[in-house]
Amino acid sequence: MVFGVLLILLLTITILSMRPGGIRRQLRFAARRFRIALVLGGVFVVASTIIRIAFPEGVAADYGPSAVGVVLVAIFLVVGRDPAQNLEA
Repeated sequence: MVFGVLLILLLTITILSMRPGGIRRQLRFAARRFRIALVLGGVFVVASTIIRIAFPEGVAADYGPSAVGVVLVAIFLVVGRDPAQNLEA
């Protein structure tokens, strides 16, 4: 198990180092995406709680949280992209 964890860590570092900007920049992007995911996760919990309280039964209670999840995933895909690189030397 320890070998597997070390192998995944080494593979992650290798892949991040090969991307443009180096490992420091890629880790900054990963931290940014993690913060975005935490915020959107909190939004999902609050929204699904409100849906469950406001609509205890019916179609909204069944499909509401799933619809909110799909919308939040779409938001994450747009907001979580890497910022545009400055290609000028």
